[in-house]
Amino acid sequence: MPVPPAEAPRNRMLVVALLFLSTLFSACDAHPARDARWSGGGTPSPVSSPSASGPGGTALQGSGPPSAETYRDRLPAFGKAPPARPVTLTVADGGDVPWISRVPTDQPVAFVTIDDGWVKHPEAAELLREAHVPVTLFLTVNAVSDNPAYFKKLQDIGAVIEAHTITHTILSGKSYVFQKDEICGSADQLGALYGRRPTLFRPPGGIEDATTLRAVRDCGMKAAFFWKESVNQGNVWYQEVKAIQPGDVILMHFRAQFVEDFIAALRAIKAAGLTPAQLEDYFP
Repeated sequence: MPVPPAEAPRNRMLVVALLFLSTLFSACDAHPARDARWSGGGTPSPVSSPSASGPGGTALQGSGPPSAETYRDRLPAFGKAPPARPVTLTVADGGDVPWISRVPTDQPVAFVTIDDGWVKHPEAAELLREAHVPVTLFLTVNAVSDNPAYFKKLQDIGAVIEAHTITHTILSGKSYVFQKDEICGSADQLGALYGRRPTLFRPPGGIEDATTLRAVRDCGMKAAFFWKESVNQGNVWYQEVKAIQPGDVILMHFRAQFVEDFIAALRAIKAAGLTPAQLEDYFP
């Protein structure tokens, strides 16, 4: 199915208001940078997933990972995702890359994406290994540089690494040269670290402008991504109806609540009758 050229972002005032709200929700993050959660298209609604937390509603953050049996009791089971039907990128000659929050597909799939890398949760690798689902990591170079091996382990489990700038600076309004340096530089450095140069990009905060999309194109990447749902502190936040739709891109972060967020995301996908799929398979 075709992806239309990028449209200008809407409801910027709503983005700013909800950026402030997300800051309140994310008070326990280890890094001061915050992501805007929504860009309009409906009032965002949270759905709690209390059973996605550990005993007493706390995160499972012991000195070592719990047994595989612990995760199997909490993780939903999925069948194999259907073979991907790649989308057609209908970008005019000389045009910018598409801006995507829902992949245009009628296949019963959704896409788990995880941003930044500031918090390196000790149980993430075991959780991903036991979940047996594909994920995409939009990594910030400065967030991973203190421990690149942590993310190499996730890559070896099956995670695919994409670009999220060098410094996590909000790009909108910055010069073309500045944005291109952040975008190309992050792709180049992540490629050097992990053996594959990213082909997809997400701007920090999900905030872009026409210059961002032009720089993404000029850096050799195929598409830039927003999201339809986000997960924080075990809650799934919806832009539209309170159910994940086919093709939805779901946002979460490397946070102290990684276990709760990941399980909540998977349970929401399962409740919608969908299967996690690999984002890159739709943009080969």
